[in-house]
Amino acid sequence: MATQTPSDKDRVVIFDTTLRDGEQCPGATMTHEEKLEVAELLDDMGVDIIEAGFPIASEGDFAAVNEIARRAKNSVICGLSRAAPKDIDRCAEAIKPAKRNRIHTFLSTSPVHMKYKLQKEPHEVFEMVVAQVTRARSHTDDVEWSSEDGTRTEFDFLCRCVEAAIKAGATTINIPDTVGYTTPEEYRDLFRRVIENVPNSDKAVFSVHCHNDLGMAVANSLAGVMGGARQIECTVNGIGERAGNAALEEIVMAIKTRNDVFPFVTGIDATMLTRASKLVAAATSFPVQYNKAIVGRNAFAHESGIHQDGMLKNAQTYEIMTPESVGVKQTSLVMGKHSGRHAFQHKLEELGYQLSDNQLQDAFVRFKALADRKKQIYDEDIEALVDEEIATAHDRVKIVSLTVIAGTMGPQTATLTVDIDGKHVTHQAVGNGPVDAIFNAIHAIVPHEAKLDLYQVHAVTEGTDAQAEVSVRLAAEGRSFTAKGADPDTLVASAKAYLGALNKMMSKRGKTPSIEKRIHANEVG
Repeated sequence: MATQTPSDKDRVVIFDTTLRDGEQCPGATMTHEEKLEVAELLDDMGVDIIEAGFPIASEGDFAAVNEIARRAKNSVICGLSRAAPKDIDRCAEAIKPAKRNRIHTFLSTSPVHMKYKLQKEPHEVFEMVVAQVTRARSHTDDVEWSSEDGTRTEFDFLCRCVEAAIKAGATTINIPDTVGYTTPEEYRDLFRRVIENVPNSDKAVFSVHCHNDLGMAVANSLAGVMGGARQIECTVNGIGERAGNAALEEIVMAIKTRNDVFPFVTGIDATMLTRASKLVAAATSFPVQYNKAIVGRNAFAHESGIHQDGMLKNAQTYEIMTPESVGVKQTSLVMGKHSGRHAFQHKLEELGYQLSDNQLQDAFVRFKALADRKKQIYDEDIEALVDEEIATAHDRVKIVSLTVIAGTMGPQTATLTVDIDGKHVTHQAVGNGPVDAIFNAIHAIVPHEAKLDLYQVHAVTEGTDAQAEVSVRLAAEGRSFTAKGADPDTLVASAKAYLGALNKMMSKRGKTPSIEKRIHANEVG
């Protein structure tokens, strides 16, 4: 990429779609409260536009977008809509309370999408572009139009649609790499050519939106900016459909660290990146890979003797940015059963967490209980504990006690007691192994048709007393729901994870008649 000279247009707008495109990632469903918490942090950290959801998709999506719009202090609150008039009107209603709002409406423009998805001719699609932007503009003066599958769209038709959208009132034009197909050079050239060939291109801000199918989402996004785009659409931790989206934290730090090559600025407080990463990971139950750039556990870890030697002499030998610049503190093993509440709170702040008083108290009680069971409390133990606290804060069904009988003789038996809206229900079940017995007990208490798609266990830290972190993914009605559970007892962690996934599934459905029946009948197995 050629170096550009900074100009009066060097400000790059950050458009975060974690709550919309990110939540479409299979299994990454967030509860209403979790969405509000994530939106509040995004608002605080300097995100310019928060795409809060897809209001027409469900009553839950509408309610979340509407409440985020009411609460936002700084960010523009955006909702997504298809070309249909009722979609656009519903979106406008959801974002109405925001101090500043935006309607983001899209339509497929590539030959393959028009033929097989829309089943329409190009002239019909062109007319729809004008109609959808015109209708959106009747609700707000901030309208974004996206040419879905823009990187596989015929160039002349793309230019015609972009020109028409701007003429109809679109103030932002997004040309997304919907399927992660393009390369940096192609994407940069596409924006340069569109901006040069569309007569009214100076009347709109151009935007990039890249998926990571070939691992080039961040590189493509930055290339698009070099080609003239001034808005980047991205997600925290890069979550999103299929292989995900461009990662917000990587975009921000690439611009900050290599400002000589990318002479732009964003309004993001980079010291909040780690906190945002942890919150989204906890809310979605999607763990961040250890070697993830910027926010991964190993991003600032050095094990090689050569690297360690260089780091001891000068950190710049192997670190191009400081841990503090992204909100990571240098920590040590100082926590134990004698640690007080103030020390625990300080440790949480070092790790990038900010909890409410109630959340802090609950987490502290659980920390003391864990400290009684483990000799050493690592930072990772505290992270697992707090992530679980955040993820399960609003669960209706929680584990109270679990007793398992296992061994070579069989059958394996699990006796489980859960709290459902303040009432205890107990059931005993057998299974082909202790985990199967636990899951059978849960199924008896909370009848459902979900299929277990994933069951995964790993140790949070080293040692025989390490906490186990279990991930469970359930599939039902074409959707996936993922949750994590952590506990020194792997079987308890398994029960927590399974219940967590069930709670997410029930929250998305909005009602749980089978549970209500059991509560009202006071059934005890």
